[in-house]
Amino acid sequence: MDFLTFRERLYPMGCFKVNQVRLWEPDFDRNCLTRWCRKGLLVKLRNEWYAFTEYKQVPDFERYIANRIYAPSYISLYSALSFYGMIPEEVLGLTSVTTLKTAKFDNAFGTFSYQNVKETLFFGYEPKTMLDGRAILFATPEKALLDLLYLNPFYKTEEDMEQLRLDEDFMQTQLNRDRLMQFLSQIGNHALEQRTKLMLKVYRP
Repeated sequence: MDFLTFRERLYPMGCFKVNQVRLWEPDFDRNCLTRWCRKGLLVKLRNEWYAFTEYKQVPDFERYIANRIYAPSYISLYSALSFYGMIPEEVLGLTSVTTLKTAKFDNAFGTFSYQNVKETLFFGYEPKTMLDGRAILFATPEKALLDLLYLNPFYKTEEDMEQLRLDEDFMQTQLNRDRLMQFLSQIGNHALEQRTKLMLKVYRP
């Protein structure tokens, strides 16, 4: 198969899996993928997953990749807090929450880390629309905070909470505290409740 025919068919998908190619072309020779990667026409994202190199120029496309290559998952923790402007630091790589096992992938688009939670804790996310119309699943600000405290129990003192350097304006005027407490009740973890209340005390109005 020539690359132009392949590209015309697959490019709108952005990133794709080998079995998606074979649904269209059952006799597809996957050695073509290796050859096209060597030529810089494709990027291998992880086993079985590829993207067209041009998408490296598309804003936020790495976030779309994060959702796609390890699903179900949604972007959360520091990556979501940075997206909402809740922390001052620029975060390198993307961290997501998943019901699959903990994993990490490095490719030309960046570093993609996934932390495991129980299925009962896989909630509190919503779609955000990219410039090109693709949807990305993000934790809400409230769930991103709870995911962070749940998965990083070493945040347990007032000094620890201060080191998060959460944006005080956001915490005091934009954070939906009713939603936060609703999510907290749904999780039902006493230790997390104590750490969350401590965080709210540190960042109280």
